[in-house]
Amino acid sequence: MDTAFPPAIAEIERRAAALGFDMNSGRKVGQLLASLAASKPCGQVLELGTGCGLGAAWLLSGMDADAKLVTVDTDDGPQGIARDVLGGDDRVSFVLEDGGKVLEQTAPSSFDLIFADAWPGKFSHLDEALAALRPGGIYLVDDLLPQLNWPDGHQTNVDAYLADLKAREGFAFTQMDWATGVAMLVRR
Repeated sequence: MDTAFPPAIAEIERRAAALGFDMNSGRKVGQLLASLAASKPCGQVLELGTGCGLGAAWLLSGMDADAKLVTVDTDDGPQGIARDVLGGDDRVSFVLEDGGKVLEQTAPSSFDLIFADAWPGKFSHLDEALAALRPGGIYLVDDLLPQLNWPDGHQTNVDAYLADLKAREGFAFTQMDWATGVAMLVRR
């Protein structure tokens, strides 16, 4: 398994650029995702915000043969790229649905790793996302440092969100001012 550069990345980046999609996960965060996925043998992984599939490609590169990934997005255009490039891998399932609705229907302790790269599971439905983690489960988010595409006033949302994460009981918290800004919770 080579987590340095999954083969699908170049094709996804090419198609994302052609689509004009610029909200892709970066390679530093991607390598972290691959390593975290590798730490969960037979793991159940949830990605909220498929985009064009870069995060999913990195997750798949770290997952073992018995792990499963569910990736959720509301936009069929970008997710269509991910389905086309990654859909031949039977470890991944694509869900075209609002992540909040998916989380509302998810049983507690269902996932070993959650990458929340969309509004649901991060700025909404956080309680549901964290309830979906198994003991030892990892919750990872990025895009916590100021980004060019942030709407006015979004820093206030990020500051409140990080304060909420830090205050959560029953979790170990880590914040990294690295890449686009990363935070992680691990369920105790």
